[in-house]
Amino acid sequence: MGLYCRSMNTTENTLATRPFTVSVSAAEVADLRDRLARTRLPQPSPHDDWDAGTPNSYLREAVDAWSNFDWAGAQDRINAVPHFLTEIDGQTIHFIHVRSAHEDATPLVLAHTYPGSSVDYLDLIDRLVNPVAHGGRAEDAFDVVIPDAPGYGLSQPLASAGWTTARVAAAYDQLMRGLGYDSYGIHGSDNGAMVARELGLLNPEGFLGLHVLQLYSFPSGDPTEFEKLEPADYAGLEYLTWFQSVGGYNTMNASRPQTVAVGLSDSPIGLLAYSELFNSFGNGTSLVPLETILLEVSVNWFANAASGMGRSYLENARAGSAGGTEPQINAAPTGVAVFKDDFRTIRTFAERDNSNIVHWSYFDEGGHFAALERPELLVGDIRAFFSALR
Repeated sequence: MGLYCRSMNTTENTLATRPFTVSVSAAEVADLRDRLARTRLPQPSPHDDWDAGTPNSYLREAVDAWSNFDWAGAQDRINAVPHFLTEIDGQTIHFIHVRSAHEDATPLVLAHTYPGSSVDYLDLIDRLVNPVAHGGRAEDAFDVVIPDAPGYGLSQPLASAGWTTARVAAAYDQLMRGLGYDSYGIHGSDNGAMVARELGLLNPEGFLGLHVLQLYSFPSGDPTEFEKLEPADYAGLEYLTWFQSVGGYNTMNASRPQTVAVGLSDSPIGLLAYSELFNSFGNGTSLVPLETILLEVSVNWFANAASGMGRSYLENARAGSAGGTEPQINAAPTGVAVFKDDFRTIRTFAERDNSNIVHWSYFDEGGHFAALERPELLVGDIRAFFSALR
């Protein structure tokens, strides 16, 4: 992964940052392996498949692989890019910041998934900052900033309650301004897609636009909305129905995240099982390799992130239940990339809630974690969206 340095031709850096290195002690690694060696799996489901949740057959394979996982190599890979810590709105925030060697590179925030973190985007960094080496043009270059949202990854521990996606979006704007950027865009998936849309609603001066894998727009109850649906849209509704039937973690995280976190913080295999989205999103279609899943879950294990990650759902649920505001329309330039085995954004509903959709792509391979599954396709679409905005 290439690493480039140059002086930013942007406004003055006003944010106090300090370099950070991911460093997990040998004792912590040994403790993880000891816990894995003492794993007690549940009684198996009558059918050892994904129908009722994470199956024992998958967990047995994962325990063996995780026990032999090369954390030292993974840590070196993570530390191959520059990491920093800063304080925004009373919260310590960790972020990766890689600048392109190309002048006039477009500043870009990459907002991660649940149950992911900033490591979602390790395979995108060099493709974005050094496009010429990956079949692109110099004018396609980006400076990338990859924060861990408060409570996620290495932005631990949470210093206060109230970290909704709207508050995270405002913090990301402060981060980019503080790093000296007077103009920037954002890409996001899953939780990161919601943060990206909140930035679109905020639409601060110089904001270029948002590129997302999902726009979470649903039927309003108006029957006339369905008159515009196409056959592919009904397939999207069926997919949504399936996901609602298996998305029990939404309810648990949005109501009792601290209770759930007790088990996830004490049992590594429990954390892995609860992170089943990496493997099960798309009903058996996930292309995320086990080695990558173990990297993601290892970061969350060593950071003890379960409580903060789950709490983000609680904060958004409480903010939503407070009500009192009309639905907001995102008017910022918006691009959507729909991957075959992901949540299917339905354009009719999306255009109701987002008035400036200027880019729409569909890919017939890949799913919810496209950055981990098909990074080259995702990078190409990010380039296309922001290039068209110039």
